[in-house]
Amino acid sequence: MASTTALVPTRMQYQQGRGDRGLFTTSDDNVMMKQIMATHTPDGREFDVKPLLYVVEDIMHRAAPIIPGTANAVTQAQLEALDEKALHSGFSDMLEVLAYPINRIACEISCKCSGGSDAHATTVGLFNTLSSYMWDAKVVIALAAFAINYGEFWLVAQLYPTNPLARSVALLKQLPDILERGDSLKPRFEALTTLIKAMLDVTKCIVEFKELPSQYITLETPALVTATAHIPTAVYWTIRSIVACASQIMNLIGMGHEYISSTTEAWELSSLAHKVSNIHSHLQKQLALCYQHIDEKRHIESYLTLVRLFDTPHIDNMKIIKALIYGKEDQLPLWDGHLKKQVSLDVLRRRNVLLFISELDLNLDQELFILEQMYSESRQNPSRPESQYDIVWLPVVDRSTPWNKEKQKQFASVQARMAWYSVYHPSLLDPSVIKYIKEVWHFNKKPLLVALDPQGRVVNTNAIHMMWIWGFLAFPFTTGREDGLWKEESWKIELLADSIEPLIFNWISEGKYICLYGGEDMEWIRRFTTTAKAVAQAARIQLEMLYVGKSNPREKVRKINNTIDAEKLSHILPDLTLIWFFWVRLESMWHSKTQHGKSVENDTIVQEIMTMLSFDGSDQGWAVISRGSAEMAKAKGDTILTSLNQFDLWKLRAEQEGFVPALNANLHDLHTPHHCNRLILPGATGAIPERVVCAECGRPMEKFIMYRCCTD
Repeated sequence: MASTTALVPTRMQYQQGRGDRGLFTTSDDNVMMKQIMATHTPDGREFDVKPLLYVVEDIMHRAAPIIPGTANAVTQAQLEALDEKALHSGFSDMLEVLAYPINRIACEISCKCSGGSDAHATTVGLFNTLSSYMWDAKVVIALAAFAINYGEFWLVAQLYPTNPLARSVALLKQLPDILERGDSLKPRFEALTTLIKAMLDVTKCIVEFKELPSQYITLETPALVTATAHIPTAVYWTIRSIVACASQIMNLIGMGHEYISSTTEAWELSSLAHKVSNIHSHLQKQLALCYQHIDEKRHIESYLTLVRLFDTPHIDNMKIIKALIYGKEDQLPLWDGHLKKQVSLDVLRRRNVLLFISELDLNLDQELFILEQMYSESRQNPSRPESQYDIVWLPVVDRSTPWNKEKQKQFASVQARMAWYSVYHPSLLDPSVIKYIKEVWHFNKKPLLVALDPQGRVVNTNAIHMMWIWGFLAFPFTTGREDGLWKEESWKIELLADSIEPLIFNWISEGKYICLYGGEDMEWIRRFTTTAKAVAQAARIQLEMLYVGKSNPREKVRKINNTIDAEKLSHILPDLTLIWFFWVRLESMWHSKTQHGKSVENDTIVQEIMTMLSFDGSDQGWAVISRGSAEMAKAKGDTILTSLNQFDLWKLRAEQEGFVPALNANLHDLHTPHHCNRLILPGATGAIPERVVCAECGRPMEKFIMYRCCTD
C-alpha cells in the first residue's frame, strides 16, 4: 500500500552519521552494521505500516504476563482506542501483502531461537529475509512476527484455566509448571516487559520519521540527516532484541527448573533494554528537532498566507477573522464578556472590529479601566453610528514557557473584567498570527487597537491613540477620520483636559480662569498655589486650579494629592488613573500627529504638546493658565512663580489687555535663551522618529536611551 515519499537513509547518509554514533555503537557494532547494510537491497515498495504497528501494540499490551506481582498499566479505554486505530480502511489490503512475510519471519524466529544459536547470526538471517523492504517495514514486520509467537504464548497462558483446548496445549508447552514458579520468573518477565516497551518506542519513532511531511522537511535537513543515519542501527538493535525476547519465550518451554531459576537471561534483557532506550532517547531528540523545523516552515507558510489574505479584497470580514482566530468547525472560539458564554465567529460578520492586542499582564487600573469606561459609554445608545463596532481581545502570550495554572488564572482574571469579546483561549492564536501582529502591526508590549472595517481591511494599525484622544467619537477609527478630527481641533483647554475633569466645562462656561499644574516638589506647589490665589484676588479674577501630577503616577503623587486636598490648596484628580490618562492622552496626541507627518516645525499643536511633555520630563513644577478656549500661558515652575511674584509690574497691562496676554508678555520678558528641555517618550508606544526638534528653540534634540526603575 503506497504512502508518502520515503525518508530513508542511503549508504552515504549512513556513513555521514557515523560521527556522533558513540551512543549507538562500539567498534564491534560498526563491523556488524557493515554486514547489515550489505543485506539492504530494497525493491522500492513502500507500505503504510502504522496500522500494523497498532495491532502489534495491542497484542503486546493485552499479552501482559499473568505472573503475580507484575503489573499492566494499560487501561481498557487505551486498548479500545488502539483497536479503532488499527482497523481503519486499507488495513486489510496491506495485511494481504504482508501476512506471508510476517508468518515466514515468525516461523524463522521460532526455529532459530529454539536451538540456542548465535543471536547476531540469527538477526543477520532475519535481515536477509527482509532485504527487499524499507527500514520501517523491516522492523514492523519483525515485530509483528514476534507478536504472533508472544501473543500465542500468553493467549494459551490466559485461557488454560477455563478453556479445555487451551489447557491441553498448555500441558504440551509445560505452561502450568512455568506459571507455578512465578517468584523466580518475576525478574525475567519484568525485564521482558521493559525491553518490549523499549522496542515498541523505537519502532514508533522510526515510523514517525517516515511520516514526516516532505513538503516541509527534506533529507538534507541536519536533524533528519542525523536521524536517518542512525535508523539502520536502531532497526538492528530492535530486531536483535526481538531475537532475545523470542529466545526467552521459546527456551521457557521444555527446559526445566534449572533454566527457569537462572538470572543470566534477565540481565541480558535488561542490558538490551538500556541500550534500546538510549537509542530511543537520541532518536526522540532528533524527531523533536525535525518537528521544530516543520513547525517553523508551517508558520512561515501560514504567515505568508496571512500577508496575502490582508492584501486581497473580500466581500466580508470572515476570511480575515478566521485566519486570525483559529477555530475548528465544532468550536466556539470567542467568549462573550457581556453574556458570559462562548459564541461563534459569525457574531463579527460584516461588523467594524477593533482588535485589542495586549500581553496578559495588562494594567487593569489604567488601560483596561479607561477602555471599559469608553466602551460602556458608547453602548448606552446602541442605535448611534458610533456604537456600531465590536472589540475583540487577542492576548499575546510567550509560547517559549509552558502554559500553567498561574497563567490560566491570570488570563481568566483579565478576561472576566472585559465586557466585550475575547478569544476563548490564547492557544487559538497561531504562532504565525503572533508573528504578523509583531512584525506587521509592530506590537511590542504596549496594547494596540487594530481597526478592521466590515470587509476585514485594516483601516488603522493602532487606533488606541484615537480612542484615548476622542473616545468612541473617533468611530470608524480610520486614518481619514483621524485626519478629519485633527482639522477640527485647535490648542485649547478642552483638548488638553476636558475628558479628565467634567468641571472644566462649567469653569469655561462661567468665564473662569483655569490653571493646570504639576510636578512632585511639594514646597513649590505650596508656594505656587498660595501666590496664584493671592494674584487672582489682586487681579479680581476667578481662578480654579487643578493638580495633574506627573506621568506614570506612583505613591509620591498619591501623597502629594492627599496633602493638596487636606490643605485645600487646589482641586485634585482623586484617582491616579485619571492622572495617568491625562499624560497618556498627550503622548497619544504626539504619536497621532507624528504618524500624520506633523512636527514642531509645521504644526502648532505638536509644538504645544512637546512643551507639555518636556514640562513632565523636567525635575521642577510647571503651570498652564487659560481662559476660554484660546487664551493660554504656560511656563516651568520657577519662571511662572517669578512672574506671579512680579504681578505689580504688569498689573496695569493685565487690566488693559487681559490677565493671560499680560502674563504671557511678562513670561516673554523673563525668557532667556539658556534652557535644558527633556522629552521622555515611552519607546514601546509607537514609532519614534529619528529627528525631534526642541519646542522652545527649534533645534534638533539629542537622542538618549533611558532605562528607568522608579520605586516610591
